[in-house]
Amino acid sequence: MRTVFLALLAANVAFFAWAHYFSRDDAPAGGVLGRRGDPEALKIVPPAEPARSSQTQGAGGAGASLACLEWGGLTPAEYARAEKALEPLGLGARLAQRRIEETASWWVFIPPQGSRAGALKKAAELKALGINDYHIMGEEGDMPWALSLGVFRSEQAALVRLGQLRDTGVRTALVGSRDTVLPKVWLQVKGVDPALETRVREIARQLDGSELRSCPK
Repeated sequence: MRTVFLALLAANVAFFAWAHYFSRDDAPAGGVLGRRGDPEALKIVPPAEPARSSQTQGAGGAGASLACLEWGGLTPAEYARAEKALEPLGLGARLAQRRIEETASWWVFIPPQGSRAGALKKAAELKALGINDYHIMGEEGDMPWALSLGVFRSEQAALVRLGQLRDTGVRTALVGSRDTVLPKVWLQVKGVDPALETRVREIARQLDGSELRSCPK
């Protein structure tokens, strides 16, 4: 009986050894571990690099949209100066304009001079001081033969203008409230890249009181 038991035990040990050490040599390549003694059987495969999205590829590339800037709000006289200043850029069809009407509630003025001759005399004094940006009010208005030295949307802007006039020697100018509808022009520059934007900003600084901003949507 002892002999039979020992024979069965030996058979089980032999089967266990065959199953765990020899049968794995013939396992298919898709097995979990593959061949025990072969170091090449296990390989780490790096994850594939994710493809760039179309949005990432477009940023900064040829498909990136260019900016639109508008320069204003300009009076008709200022518009002519601004358009002349932009000529060296050769903008062509990229340059457009937008006209609107704004209400100015404040103005800088010299009170009525009593007659056309008096208004012309005051105008000559302004020219002698180097001031050419003025307008003589006609006799048909509520301030006949007064001289307008600028209209503004805010009292603060009007006071700044008054201070500039005082610095040049004008002593009789005043600031007052006055609702006036003014035509304003905005110059639009389309297809603006960073280099062109720098040049446009440099030109816009030459016209005091103007504004440079993104085009409205």
